[in-house]
Amino acid sequence: MIPLAEPDLSGNEAHYLQDCVTSGFVSSVGPFVERFEDLVARAAGTTRAFAIASGTVGLHLALVAVGVKPGDLVIVPSFTFIATANAVAHCGATPWIFDVDPERWTLNGDLVASALDSETERRNGICVHRATGQRVSAIIPVHTLGLAADMDAISTAARKHGLKIVADAACALGALYKGKPMAKAGADLSVISFNGNKTVTSGGGGAIVGDNSELAVLVRHLGTTARLGPDYDHDMVGFNYRMTNLQAAVGCAQMERLNDFLAAKRRIRAAYDRAFSSVKGLTPFPGGADEDNACWLSGVVTTSAVAAEALRKRMIAASIESKPFWKPIHLQAPYRAAPATAQTISESLWQRVVTLPSSVNLTPLDQERVISTVLEAAA
Repeated sequence: MIPLAEPDLSGNEAHYLQDCVTSGFVSSVGPFVERFEDLVARAAGTTRAFAIASGTVGLHLALVAVGVKPGDLVIVPSFTFIATANAVAHCGATPWIFDVDPERWTLNGDLVASALDSETERRNGICVHRATGQRVSAIIPVHTLGLAADMDAISTAARKHGLKIVADAACALGALYKGKPMAKAGADLSVISFNGNKTVTSGGGGAIVGDNSELAVLVRHLGTTARLGPDYDHDMVGFNYRMTNLQAAVGCAQMERLNDFLAAKRRIRAAYDRAFSSVKGLTPFPGGADEDNACWLSGVVTTSAVAAEALRKRMIAASIESKPFWKPIHLQAPYRAAPATAQTISESLWQRVVTLPSSVNLTPLDQERVISTVLEAAA
């Protein structure tokens, strides 16, 4: 079976893990954590990073840090993994669910701006959703598949209405926005995932990155149980969201090869795009293979849900892993009653997406086998 997205652990991972075992630093204290944070901050183009247990807890922690409260509304795209909305719910808030841009599959910034202008009002300096009376406190743009959202439009709307921005950059490490690192694109905080299927993995874990020193201090304080010093004295309701030294050791070894991994992801995308660009009934993933795009996963979009399912079955029969993509948030049971825009793009798109093997160590021979199988199915 050619896997969809498996990690390449052929670097210093085993050596660094042995260092952890030998030294006894296996929990949330240890030299690899600080080293990993420094490597991630530099790669993200920010001054600060806080290593955490997962991308999901990172989103929750970042939302709390920017001031999201129970009862608030937080703007999210529908076409995203459910963790984006779950982090909002973990704050006691409600997702306000928006459709995505058809070209990028990311939060539609123009739609957000229009809805905020027409459906909210200022009350005592607070942005209030007229229909529900709820405060709108933040926006979560998702850099889908490693392609940055339309941050100019989103940032303009956020500033106009006094909203914070927490970017879900789960798979976007290494992505650029208009030539700048994605974390410099206007978000107050950005959250990266290092799950096992990401371009860089620490087995699990994540990181919150940003340049605002006050927010960075608050994030670290809240994420380390809000402990004031060596004694058991805590001044806030905090969270134990720290990454372990074991995870950070793996992450450090992976970060040493980030540029090679990104280059591999982009080569894979370019090869698929060349192979399928003129095939009737198949459309490539958005963004192409340029350096702005981290190209986390690659694949094709078919003409219908039936065609997508048939292609996936053909791939599995050929021992090639292929999976469906995210079911939109507005169709998920916990969020069906949440306020939402019309979902023309999300509803049309999600069942037609077919992801293809995109591991950083995918060989040219295996990729050719994938391509041949898709072409045979499309003939």
